[in-house]
Amino acid sequence: MGLDKYNHKRDFNKTAEPKAGKSKDADQLHFVIQKHDASHLHYDFRLEMEGVLKSWAVPKGPSTDPKVKRLAMMVEDHPYDYKDFEGIIPKGEYGGGTVIVWDEGTYEPIEEIKGKKAQDKYLRKQLKEGSLKIKLQGKKLKGEFALVKTRGMGENGWLLIKHKDDYAATADITKQDKSVLSGKTIAAMEQTSDKVWQHGHEEKLEKAPKKKIPIGMKPMLATLVDEPFDDPDWVYEVKWDGYRALGFSRKNGDVQLLSRNNKPFNEKFYPIYEVMQNWKIDAVVDGEILVLNDKGVSNFAELQNWRSEADGELVYYVFDLIWYDGKDLTGLSLLQRQAILKSILPQDDDRIRLSKVFTAEGTEFFEAAKKMGLEGIIAKKGSSTYTPGNRSTDWLKIKINKRQEVVIAGFTKNKDSSKQFSSLLLGVYERGHLQYVGKVGTGFSDQLQKEMMKQFEPLMITKSPFDEIPDVNKPSRFRPNPPQAKATWLKPELVCEVAYAEVTSDGVFRHPSFQGMRIDKKAKDVIREAAVETKAVVNLDMETDDMAKTNKHAKAIKPPKAAARKTLLNPKDETQVRKVCGHELKFTHLSKVYWPEDQVTKRDLFNYYYQVAEYILPYLKDRPMSLNRFPGGINGQSFYQKDVKGKAPDWARTFPYTTGEGEAKEYLVGDDEATLLWMVSLGCIEMNPWFSRVKSPDNPDYCVIDLDPDKQNFDQVVEAALTVKEVCDQMDVPSFCKTSGSTGIHIYIPLAAKYSYDQSQMFARIIVSLVHQRIPEYTSLERMIPARKGKMYLDFLQNRPGATIAGPYSLRPKPGATVSMPLHWEEVKPGLKMTDFTIFNALERLKSEGDFFRGVLGKGIDLEKTIHKAKGVFGNS
Repeated sequence: MGLDKYNHKRDFNKTAEPKAGKSKDADQLHFVIQKHDASHLHYDFRLEMEGVLKSWAVPKGPSTDPKVKRLAMMVEDHPYDYKDFEGIIPKGEYGGGTVIVWDEGTYEPIEEIKGKKAQDKYLRKQLKEGSLKIKLQGKKLKGEFALVKTRGMGENGWLLIKHKDDYAATADITKQDKSVLSGKTIAAMEQTSDKVWQHGHEEKLEKAPKKKIPIGMKPMLATLVDEPFDDPDWVYEVKWDGYRALGFSRKNGDVQLLSRNNKPFNEKFYPIYEVMQNWKIDAVVDGEILVLNDKGVSNFAELQNWRSEADGELVYYVFDLIWYDGKDLTGLSLLQRQAILKSILPQDDDRIRLSKVFTAEGTEFFEAAKKMGLEGIIAKKGSSTYTPGNRSTDWLKIKINKRQEVVIAGFTKNKDSSKQFSSLLLGVYERGHLQYVGKVGTGFSDQLQKEMMKQFEPLMITKSPFDEIPDVNKPSRFRPNPPQAKATWLKPELVCEVAYAEVTSDGVFRHPSFQGMRIDKKAKDVIREAAVETKAVVNLDMETDDMAKTNKHAKAIKPPKAAARKTLLNPKDETQVRKVCGHELKFTHLSKVYWPEDQVTKRDLFNYYYQVAEYILPYLKDRPMSLNRFPGGINGQSFYQKDVKGKAPDWARTFPYTTGEGEAKEYLVGDDEATLLWMVSLGCIEMNPWFSRVKSPDNPDYCVIDLDPDKQNFDQVVEAALTVKEVCDQMDVPSFCKTSGSTGIHIYIPLAAKYSYDQSQMFARIIVSLVHQRIPEYTSLERMIPARKGKMYLDFLQNRPGATIAGPYSLRPKPGATVSMPLHWEEVKPGLKMTDFTIFNALERLKSEGDFFRGVLGKGIDLEKTIHKAKGVFGNS
């Protein structure tokens, strides 16, 4: 490969990695294995060959067990001097992380070949053939090994295998974790090279956009999942049992400590506020306020009752940096933000601490947290950006015990009881309606009950806040003869948290226990929290990024082997005739400019659709087409045409329909490249297929949610799209997204033509109603534009016969020559722009990514089971 790729990926002003080097050993070839803790821990296996180090990344490290085959992904060549490199590659740079020399030594071919040059030549031949057989003489690894190129892992996939010999063993050799040069572990190297970590932060901060301090912002939230997992791309933190708090600090001592819903904590938690006043930095940090017991475990009940430092050790654990020195850091990766936070956070007062980040296995960390009596753990993707106010699947919470925030809707008092109340009546919001989830009667001290009753008194009402008045004296198998109690109803404004054993079939908490009041949360935001299956949001069986990419696109169209399909039309002739699918087509006025600002011509339009045909045709084939014609380009007059009767070529397939006046007409049906290019010759810049096909015209292949913004910025469209995904994930419904190419985002759900348009529309309405419930401040379900009052329209009415939207990979008649581009969900994040995908780069993206949107045409959901699941998750409302 040479060193060009190596040098291109590195800025040697920022990293201490070697640039070159030659071996001075004339007799022997050398090898090195470096342990590398970057975005994920792995081992770099490097063999001296052709004057450089041929290199493979081995995610799990080498094994001395012949039965174990280790995946090894070939990477770019490294300079010879790299074999002695240890230390820190700065965060944000390529391969940023800690490196130690885990093993080193000499090697040779298994076959007996004399002389270093002859050995090198022989090994290069084996490398080219895809089967290297070598003998290592290292300080840890000895004996025979094979590197074998494997199919199914892309062109760089190999396997590292130990041969059976005297050095074979089943013990895990990677347990020997110290450098053979310095004697340091990864952790020790990180501690002694701390200054190197900070090198390069300045450039990251320079590139971060300027922004005023974001007072009033809401923190990024985590999604609840059902079980822990192991993934080298994720880091883990303790899930603290306290109040989430954002700290806003200015050099002049102006400090704001705010809850997640912007309630001030300055006075309530005055020791933290006072410490922050001495920081003298411009920063916004994210963290959790809590009270620690003598074992270092947080106690929510003690936090709720905290009034002064005599009530317990108050601590603010900080885990993220959102804004610093006038720069918005939300677009940086989590690991970059954490590295900068570590370097700038004042740590001279133990009441504010840096929350420790663990790179351990998630399952082991979860078990350790359970033994310590913690509430749970948080898993965060190392590459994730910070999305304020968004409940993201890049941050996941895994709870050890079942807990839920609930609204206090009333209380009961048993006859002859001396207590202030006997139980609290609890509810959660589902689609804007308060639903009863049971009552809690344990976890209160007498003093706490007195304090709570003072809060209850101004909220007492005569009418139940529930739509359906619950039977608060209903017997159960655990309490067949409950004491009769009278209910007193309250305005649903107070929030508390309960622990519980399980949820009954009718949605009531079993064996709940009061944990404390939640002053940091609004009642209207309290909904039933249901855990998403971990495997739905985390790919659990990936070994490397390359392997993940291979599996993610396993069902995609394989990208072309060549750079791209050749263009159809030459760049000179104004009129050209070509035979396409056996049909002769005439292409005229090819120099006409269709996008004046971008100088994109009609010729470019034809060539784009010819080159993208393989990918777009599956979404047009057998579907009636609505023709949106721009014969004069995007700035000229345009019109829709449905009827092509008597106008389409004889070979073109059509689909009959009858107008309201009884007139017989015909739609053009998407069929092949010839049909596609004939549409383009009419000035059809965009392709608008039906959701259903001619063989089942009343049954759409997919349901579509169209996010149509008005005055919102695109980051809010992104937030709405992620909320749609969150709702779909909670129902175990697959969803696929793409940019509209205009101002919005389209989300598709596969139906496989099993349901009617009415059923599809009904399902879409359920989804958008749940989404609107979560982000009502800037979304609307109103069809009429004036009624939306400038809010984003969550359009579910697209799901009707004859309706169309621009299909995947369709160009749009918009400045920039944008494309309606399918997205990986991890690409849907703040900073995404429509102009990221245009006629100029779409083909290159397809060449590397393939068509991963094809799932919308695959197996459809079971709508009945999905609705049943939705009722279980969200209730009948």
